[in-house]
Amino acid sequence: MNQVEKKHPDPERANTRRKQVLDAAESCFSRRGFHGASMAEISKAAGMSAGHIYNYFDSKDAIIAAFVMQNTERVSNLMQDLAQREDPLQAVIDNAGEHVLEALDPKTWMMPLEIFAEASRNPAIAEMLQCSDQRSRQLFLSIIRDARIKRGLPADEEMLQGRLNALVAMYQGLPVRFIHNPDVKVEPLIAGFRIILTALLLNE
Repeated sequence: MNQVEKKHPDPERANTRRKQVLDAAESCFSRRGFHGASMAEISKAAGMSAGHIYNYFDSKDAIIAAFVMQNTERVSNLMQDLAQREDPLQAVIDNAGEHVLEALDPKTWMMPLEIFAEASRNPAIAEMLQCSDQRSRQLFLSIIRDARIKRGLPADEEMLQGRLNALVAMYQGLPVRFIHNPDVKVEPLIAGFRIILTALLLNE
C-alpha cells in the first residue's frame, strides 16, 4: 500500500499543501471521476507543478487513502460525542434529521460514491474502507451495547451487529435513493428514519 503522508522539515506548511491537494482532488474527482482526473490535473487545480504533488502523495490511491483516514477521524469524533450523551440511543433517534439532511447533500456524498465505486474494482481501496468501517463499527457497537445494558435491554453482540449494519446501510443508501428520486420529501423521510431507528435501538 502506498504511503499516505511523507515526512517534511516543515510539518505545518506540509499540512497546508496536503490540504490544497485534497481540496483540488475532491473537486477533480467530483467533476471527472476517479479515473477521469489525472494527477497532472489535480496538481494544476492545487496550484502546483506536475512533479511537486508527488512530494505529498505518491498516487491517486494515496489521495483516496487520505480521504478515508479523514472520514475515520470524523466518525471517531462523532462517536466520542455520542458516548458523552446522557442517553446515546435517544440521541441517535433525535439527531436523525440532521444526519439525513447531511447524507442527502451532494457535497457530502459525491466523494464517498467515487471511493465506493473504486473500491469495487480496487482491492487496496476496498481494504482501506473495510479497516475504517471495522474501527468505526466497533466504537459504535460499544456505545450501543452499553446504552442498552443501562436500559435493561438485550445486548447480544450478534444481534446488535445485525441492527447496527442495518442502521448504517440506511444512511449509506440515502445518496443512491436521492439520485433515483431527487424530489423525495425530506420530512416524511426523516419521520420514517426515526420510526426505524427506534425499532432498531430500543426494541428487544
